[in-house]
Amino acid sequence: MLRKIQICLCFCFVSGILYEISLLSGCVSSYLPMAQQYLTPEQVLNLGKSIIFLETTERLEPPPLVSCSVESAARIYRDRPIILFLRGLTNETALDLNTSYTAFSLLSSMKNVFIFPLQMETVFQETPLLQWYNQVSQEKNWVHVSSDASRLALIWKYGGIYMDTDVISIRPIPQESFLAAQKSRFSSNGIFGFPARHKFVWDCMENFVLKYNGNIWGNQGPFLMTRMLKTLCNLTDFQGTEDHSCQNISFLNPQRFYPIPYPAWSRYYQVWDKSPNFNHSYALHLWNFMNRNRKVVVAGSNTLAEKLYKTYCPTTYEDLIQNAKHRELPGERKDFP
Repeated sequence: MLRKIQICLCFCFVSGILYEISLLSGCVSSYLPMAQQYLTPEQVLNLGKSIIFLETTERLEPPPLVSCSVESAARIYRDRPIILFLRGLTNETALDLNTSYTAFSLLSSMKNVFIFPLQMETVFQETPLLQWYNQVSQEKNWVHVSSDASRLALIWKYGGIYMDTDVISIRPIPQESFLAAQKSRFSSNGIFGFPARHKFVWDCMENFVLKYNGNIWGNQGPFLMTRMLKTLCNLTDFQGTEDHSCQNISFLNPQRFYPIPYPAWSRYYQVWDKSPNFNHSYALHLWNFMNRNRKVVVAGSNTLAEKLYKTYCPTTYEDLIQNAKHRELPGERKDFP
């Protein structure tokens, strides 16, 4: 009798996990919270169309901008899994972090957000990057280089959209295969999307290894994307807000993600007489790499960034900027209005 009860309980447990996966793959936004913690990265990624974020430092507490980026994506892409990979996270620390760090707990409570350890050796399996990873030493630009490599491998294996953790989503990106122009004839690698096993991404990984130079910042990032795109098409200047097409890849106008270019990055932290509407944009890159003075969003400052937080990541704004006293109870799942 005891054996039958054990079998029955095991069956119910497994069925709950499978049901959660089926709900997510069926584009249903009501997931079972108890089963979510038992899903593996592969199970979630194999569902396809994930939105992927990476943190390749050992930092475990997501700062407000990272939290805002993930939350805004979770709100814009409600029927897609949003995955944040943390280099410093281990399976053993996950439960403690959920209660120790406000931002970690905040993001974990969002129904379509998944937070996993970033295990690079596993990520690079079955790609041209594995041999490189096993041979290279951790150089001065390693945080950026390892991120450049990881995003390529994950998108090649599973497909979806990669976004930097300083990108605030404001509307869905309609294209499946795309690169984001930072300016005319130059591609970024801070936002891009492809279906799984796309040849362009594989070719980028091969070139990553062939032309590897860790001493040149961006050589494996935006410069890699740009030189590989140039092998397919003759890039021309953007004349307005139109997008360009390169074979089966959309090369999206700088207005889609970079309406404020990097030399003017600090304008996000200034007060505008009239805020821009960003009608031609899908997301906004806040150029955190340029933010060496560590400007932050301050409640009541009325800066453009504060307005973006209030509109696109209101939970982050309330919990991490206003530091509200009343928080969600541990384990409670948030429903977006």
